[in-house]
Amino acid sequence: MRFQTPLVRATLIRRYKRFLADMVLADGTEVTAHCANPGAMTGMAHPGADCWLEYVPDPKRKLRWSWRLVESGGLAVVDTGLANRVVAEALLQGLPDLPHDQFRAEVTITPGTRVDFVLTDRQGDTLVEVKSVTLARNGWSEFPDSVTARGTRHLQELTTAAQTGQRAVMLYLLARENPQRIRIAGDIDPAYAAAFDVARAAGVRMIGLGTAITVHGVSAAAPVPLDDLPQAIGASDKTESHAARPGYGQHSKS
Repeated sequence: MRFQTPLVRATLIRRYKRFLADMVLADGTEVTAHCANPGAMTGMAHPGADCWLEYVPDPKRKLRWSWRLVESGGLAVVDTGLANRVVAEALLQGLPDLPHDQFRAEVTITPGTRVDFVLTDRQGDTLVEVKSVTLARNGWSEFPDSVTARGTRHLQELTTAAQTGQRAVMLYLLARENPQRIRIAGDIDPAYAAAFDVARAAGVRMIGLGTAITVHGVSAAAPVPLDDLPQAIGASDKTESHAARPGYGQHSKS
């Protein structure tokens, strides 16, 4: 997925009201950029951070600048809306762990329930939800970075589907360069961690997928290990002993 216009370097002054960020460009011009990220953005939104903005010349937009990337131990994607675009392009090119003949995006599967992708092959449909992973702590990339009732609901919907025999996948897209391993931040959102366990036990496949991030665009890269034993980060020594499983894309039932 390539950015439509060249990104421009800027320095963050402040992020506020979740979706707004004041920036200063290299020439000293101050601008307000749209921040398409509803999360806490821990470690990514401190004043003085090196950022990359995209100028979007759309007269219908109130803000012409969009905050796309930030330097955070390497480049990290700010705009969570890019995740589905990256995955869609990867599906078009072919993802070995998600074979399919065709796919549809943003599909309503029941009244009030919509899934990011439905993959279809000779064996039927596979439901796929995508989450953008940006939090980095203690040598791990983690999800979520704040309480996410919506994310928990998505896991519950996939669980219900899996319990009825439907193939279901939760895909965690690593939207930062480092660290190259993912786990669930159970201390941030215990309800999400619990839903993750229930979903995995029901047969929902948990997948970690890396990205290649540059100022020109973002694309899917190699699989990344996903720790399948979420627990409170407070027990960091115990958590570290549960090394991320090498079996990318596999699920275990407990």
